Amino acid sequence: MLTVRRVVGALVAVVVGVALVALALLLLVSGRPKIPDRLAEAAIVVSGPESQSAADPFTPARPWSSSRAEELSARLAGLPGVAAAIPDRTFYMQALIDGRPPGVEGQRQDTYEGHGWSSARLGGLQLTAGVPPENAGEVVVDRALGLRTGDPVTLLTASGPASYTVTGLVDAPGYLVADDVAAELAPGVRAIGLVLQPGAYVEQVAQAARSVVGADGRVLDGDARGDLEPRDDARTRWIGMQVLTGVAVLAGFVTVFIVASTFAFSVAQRRRELGLLRAIGATPRQVRRMVYGEALLVGAVGGVVGVVVGAATAPAVGWVLVDAGFEPETYAVRYSPLPIVGALLVGPVVALLGAWSAARRASRVRPLEALREAAVEQRAMGRVRWILGGVVLAIGVGFAVATAGSSDAQDGANFALLSAMALVTGVVALAPAVVPPIVRLCRSPLKRGGGAIGLLVREGALTASRRTASTAAPVLLTVAFAVLVAGMVRTSTAAYAAGRVADVDADWVLVPDRTPGLSDAALTATAAVPGAGSGDAVVSGAALLPTTLYTAGENSVRALSGVGVDPAAFVSANRAVQVVAGALDGLADKDAVAVAEGAQRGVGETYPVVFADGERVSLRVVAVVADGVIPGDLLLGRATVRGHDPSALTSVVYLRGGDAGRFAPATESGARVIDVATWAAEVDAAEDRLVWLFTLMLIGVSAGYGAVAVANTLLMAAEGRAADLRVVRLAGATRRQVVGYVAAESALVVLIGAVLGGAVAFGALLSIRAGLSEQVGAAVELVVPWSVIGGAVGLCLLLALLAAALPTRRVLRAPTARMPS
Repeated sequence: MLTVRRVVGALVAVVVGVALVALALLLLVSGRPKIPDRLAEAAIVVSGPESQSAADPFTPARPWSSSRAEELSARLAGLPGVAAAIPDRTFYMQALIDGRPPGVEGQRQDTYEGHGWSSARLGGLQLTAGVPPENAGEVVVDRALGLRTGDPVTLLTASGPASYTVTGLVDAPGYLVADDVAAELAPGVRAIGLVLQPGAYVEQVAQAARSVVGADGRVLDGDARGDLEPRDDARTRWIGMQVLTGVAVLAGFVTVFIVASTFAFSVAQRRRELGLLRAIGATPRQVRRMVYGEALLVGAVGGVVGVVVGAATAPAVGWVLVDAGFEPETYAVRYSPLPIVGALLVGPVVALLGAWSAARRASRVRPLEALREAAVEQRAMGRVRWILGGVVLAIGVGFAVATAGSSDAQDGANFALLSAMALVTGVVALAPAVVPPIVRLCRSPLKRGGGAIGLLVREGALTASRRTASTAAPVLLTVAFAVLVAGMVRTSTAAYAAGRVADVDADWVLVPDRTPGLSDAALTATAAVPGAGSGDAVVSGAALLPTTLYTAGENSVRALSGVGVDPAAFVSANRAVQVVAGALDGLADKDAVAVAEGAQRGVGETYPVVFADGERVSLRVVAVVADGVIPGDLLLGRATVRGHDPSALTSVVYLRGGDAGRFAPATESGARVIDVATWAAEVDAAEDRLVWLFTLMLIGVSAGYGAVAVANTLLMAAEGRAADLRVVRLAGATRRQVVGYVAAESALVVLIGAVLGGAVAFGALLSIRAGLSEQVGAAVELVVPWSVIGGAVGLCLLLALLAAALPTRRVLRAPTARMPS
């Protein structure tokens, strides 16, 4: 007979699982790209051809050259219904307040971007004071900076600080300069905004624009203009989608796991009841139907409650995601029926999946079970369970091997999680066979410390190994995932930092300070340090100037990451560089390029590309390097990159010799000097912070579920063993001894779950360490998250003791249990 007490754990698991799935689906659907404010008044935007990259899914569109952009703008402006066709030029620009940049961390990308004044019309910007910029050295700024018209301001650009005069103010982030100045700072154009005449039909104008542009661009209208959102926002949105997807998948898996555990335990406790049903004529099919009906009821009720909870908490969680950095500031929760209907179906589905095994076991209960006085397990493991557990365990081992051999970080992480899921499932299936050896290992401690109580605990666990395994399953799940996820993040973070330190031959590193990159002025100040170029001084020119290039194809555009370097200094500062053919010295020529082996091009061949200024250039391959040893797809001379990308910013400069103080002149324009170890740890600091927050979320989901399951199973176990506890009391045990017996049994269950969960997690972590060693090319130290282990085991132990002791005390207070102490 179905009672609330028997299914409360499954009901809570379904409610929480459906709430998380509903929440994740609503947040995922809400994560649509937002049209940039600076293009909001352009009903149609013509963008450059879309580019693709295997390494970076957020590559910008291929730019047009200035001449091509002017040609397209003139033709588009002549279309019926078009009031203006305005090229939007984007470049780096940032104000220096009191000699320092105000910072970029936590700020939107458009707060350090500049545009031509004509672009103000695309965003509907109006001056709140002053006049538009007309000459070089004039700028319109955001009123939030606190400047007034006529004030001088120093603006940091890719070349260095420059003096400007504020001619006007607007209520929007960013900087607006004269159009001819913008053309010098950003010769390449990636977007042309079309402002339409009143009454013009957007679809007709868009169709006409497509005939003008052809294959040389994309015509975007309506919500499609969201494809042009800033790359930082797109990347943040993508990270948020990964987080929500991971939480939803883990929630579904753990929900099925806990529902299955709860129903299996319930069936084990109801064997006599099921035997009575079989004795009065119930068929196996009817018994299965009864269990499925119970599961369907639990799933339906839990689904409705879970959807309500998930929908109600979505706005608050959305705000938290934005505040944590998992979603951009433009993110807003939107309600739609599809995710709600999908979440409603999740409840019954996961409940039925969880009850499948229990229903099969219930249908095999024989009528004679109703006549048994003792609830002794007849067989701990059936043939099907052995086969299923072995197969799933083998799958987990296979994924672990794939993790160890993976050379890709994303694939390795996916294989590791799949391995953990399979290993957890396999170990739970085979746990009844594993429990007795673990209990026997604890025989001596139990005998020495517990006397008769220890004997009861040991023999009870050995006799009811299936029950012990079912009770330990939630602890196993909690410990396994908590340790695995935390250990994987900590180990990979340390591994990548160690790999960077091993690859760099330098003492100090010049990095951006409150800016997205370093200007040329910072490098000039570094090179001017006394003794530059000598053996004990600066590694002159060991700077990385990244840019984006594009293959010259018309139909399929591939984005390539290029890095401008000084060849000699680059080789001196990078231990990992391996030249396979040719020589990097040839990069001094403006048409030279070095490629990786994967490019399948030899020395002397041509490599046609499109630079950031939209110019097509056929580069000459002068060197081929090993795959994975350069920070990009292509190496070019620094002068080559600067000539085609006036807004490119240096990402890092490697320095050697002396102390950090000698490089003080270089830190005056948005830069700072740190040691190599600090730099290696900070390279991905922002991403590592998000990953660790994601880790805590996953641990919270698995630990929260584990807490529910641990409490529920032990409550059910205590209630189902009330008669046994009364017998122990009648045999002469005091109330304190009975409570101690139950507490010791609960502690043993937690110990078994922790041992099995730790074994699963450490096995997966070892494979992850091997995979990381393959990726970074060096030995990786396994970082064991002892604090997480202690926290997870301590939480499970606390809940287990409370869940077992409270009902036991209630049972002992019943009249049939009253005996003199």
